[in-house]
Amino acid sequence: MEPLVERTRLARTISDAQDELKSFRTYLRWMCVDQSNIWMGCLSWFMFIVFGLLVPLVSHFMLACSTCDATHTRPYDWVVQLSLSSVSALSFVCLTRFVKKHGLRRFLFLDKLCDESETVRKQYTVQLNRSLKIVSFFVLPCFIAETAYKIWWYASGASQIPFLGIVWLSDTVACVMELCSWLYRTTVFFLVCVLFRLICNLQVLRIHDFAKVFNVDSDVGSVLREHLRIRRQLRIISHRYRAFIVWCLILVTFSQFTSLLITTKSNSRLNIYKAGELALCSITLLTGLCILLRSATKITHKAQSVTSLASKWHVCATLDSFDEGETPRTPAIHDQQVLPHVGANGESEGDDPGEEDDELDNCKLIPAHAYSTISYHKRQALVTYFEKNQGGITVYGTALDRSTLHTIFGIELSFVLWILGKTI
Repeated sequence: MEPLVERTRLARTISDAQDELKSFRTYLRWMCVDQSNIWMGCLSWFMFIVFGLLVPLVSHFMLACSTCDATHTRPYDWVVQLSLSSVSALSFVCLTRFVKKHGLRRFLFLDKLCDESETVRKQYTVQLNRSLKIVSFFVLPCFIAETAYKIWWYASGASQIPFLGIVWLSDTVACVMELCSWLYRTTVFFLVCVLFRLICNLQVLRIHDFAKVFNVDSDVGSVLREHLRIRRQLRIISHRYRAFIVWCLILVTFSQFTSLLITTKSNSRLNIYKAGELALCSITLLTGLCILLRSATKITHKAQSVTSLASKWHVCATLDSFDEGETPRTPAIHDQQVLPHVGANGESEGDDPGEEDDELDNCKLIPAHAYSTISYHKRQALVTYFEKNQGGITVYGTALDRSTLHTIFGIELSFVLWILGKTI
């Protein structure tokens, strides 16, 4: 029986053309970031050098258009090109390293799904299939806006590019190359962010499935082993993505502060034609950063909610044991007061459940049958372990939770106010 189980587990790690990653591999191949063999690797690096570095460099220096009118000048183009190229280079290098070192299946933890429940496998497969649609959902609106701006800029006669001899053909080639470069850099950046969101959602599904052990009779040892397995995968995710998150935060912050500094000068003349592309670039970078931070804080919040759930489980079990006569119960003053009627789920009459309660950290009592076989000392030891090992996404030892986001926001706001104080 054991060899059969081992063969089943290994069978899921074998890649074939009909597995659940077929659409992903096709997408990576069309994006030219697939490095499954040496030829695809060379093509991938070639496309990155062309669309990620050369086209932005050439377009900035050759299409500066210093002789254009005030509407068609591009004074903020260097910030746009440098920002998009830097984050796309970071994303491309990280994605290449992830896939080359771990493989696509191991990187997305598909080889671990054989140990999960059927519910987790089905929901993760659905989210895996939706992830590419999410990338398109973020990229497509920005690309439409960028396309409209570029078409207007070239069609209105802003440039006279002589390298092809024919003006309209030169403008068409330059416009298409710029749009392809923008689409390539933005898609690579969003792809890495959405993959991080996908991996975090898998851990959220696992934590929700893990929380069910508090509603049934469970052995403390099995609960501890499952939680250790979840914490190990959270550490793996944190280790893989910590450099990307830190550098992404640094690059986006530098880009936004530079944009703020050059747009608040006394001699700057802002309008939609000059600063529209800069605003679009800022929206793109901030959206990708928000995907990263929101995904990290979500999984950290869910991991910390397990501690609250375990504490409530321990309290409910202790109260139930008191009622059974394990420890004498003395009446207290508040027992003699008139209290509102509380139902079995911990809610008073007339309360609306609403949507404020978290799925794990809610106000509902745990049924008594869920802890009848676990002693007080075992429950106390398990709760103490959860309090000391809450888990979550960490960046070099710092947990990415809501308090960390508040700290980052405070630091960023201080820099913004400092820059405004120097420029206004």
